[in-house]
Amino acid sequence: MKITGFELGKLSVPLKTPFKTAMRTVNKMEDVVVILKTDTGHRGFGSAPATAVITGETHGSIIEAIRTIILPAIEGEDIQNLNHVVDLIQASMFTNYSAKAAVEVAVYDLFAQSLGVPLYKALGGGEPMLSTDLTISVDYIDKMVEDAEDAVNNGFEALKIKVGKDLRLDIERVKAIYAAVSDRALIRLDANQGWTPKQTVTALRELEESGVVLEFIEQPVRGDDVDGMKYVTERVSTPVMADESTFGAKQVIDLIHMRGADMINIKLMKTGGISSAVKIADIAAVYGVKCMMGCMLETSIGVSAAAHVAVAKANSITLVDLDAPSLATVNPVTGGVTFDGAEISISDAPGLGIESISELAMLSFDKVASS
Repeated sequence: MKITGFELGKLSVPLKTPFKTAMRTVNKMEDVVVILKTDTGHRGFGSAPATAVITGETHGSIIEAIRTIILPAIEGEDIQNLNHVVDLIQASMFTNYSAKAAVEVAVYDLFAQSLGVPLYKALGGGEPMLSTDLTISVDYIDKMVEDAEDAVNNGFEALKIKVGKDLRLDIERVKAIYAAVSDRALIRLDANQGWTPKQTVTALRELEESGVVLEFIEQPVRGDDVDGMKYVTERVSTPVMADESTFGAKQVIDLIHMRGADMINIKLMKTGGISSAVKIADIAAVYGVKCMMGCMLETSIGVSAAAHVAVAKANSITLVDLDAPSLATVNPVTGGVTFDGAEISISDAPGLGIESISELAMLSFDKVASS
């Protein structure tokens, strides 16, 4: 099965409600979609959102990176020579993690199809069922409490609360949500780099002293402030999870060695794809560090791939934050992974199992390049 060409497109899906964090407000998901063609007629699907505030990539940069550099590097290659193809993708250019991830996902989709098995089985197997948390966007306290109660009533047993915009108000937000739903759901915090190390310690100590028990606090300080992460980790009881501080395997090893975090959030769009995500999960397993499989604000193509990895690497990936499809008004993809509220189930279809992009979504799927 050899790569013979590709299609690139842009997919847009409105959100049910605006997605608000300390870094940005978003009203719709917009992914660059890559479809790899082969000499056997098989198609591999991959996608990438533009998350400039985290990866530095825009839709334009992702499209150009894929079209002019990454795909030319692998055209004509045999999919079953997976490691070689992945090496070509990763060596094709510096950084551009989401662009590489989109192509890698499509390659792994085809690789599993060539074996006639779903991707999670090609990666080692596992139980094809997951349960995700749901993100509660930063907002007025009453609105956040209402959203948290609605989520719990709809079957979500873990909530990730967005904070990081106003320290004092953030503390009150968390206390109010905890009082409303802590008897029915686990509470996770994500400050999206919005606090300083000292602010983080102040906030967590006050919450801890008031009886608030958090599952973890995710990336409270700037991603490049690993000393700040260590400062927080050493001074609070709440487990600290690294997100933007860890893009690749080397960063994970360094952070573990310096005891800069208790947990790691793995995202395909940060790691540059599945190959590095698997490495990080294996490294974490060696050190006994728990991981969460997360996602950006992206459509179910990339999130499906993340779900397959989470299933195959369940020995270290014990937490799941793959709620993006639940935030969208429609799932543009048919086949493969089913997202039903908190429950995620994977079919036994080969690869990712994606059959098509629905006609409704195709109305906003504009081909921007092909070969």
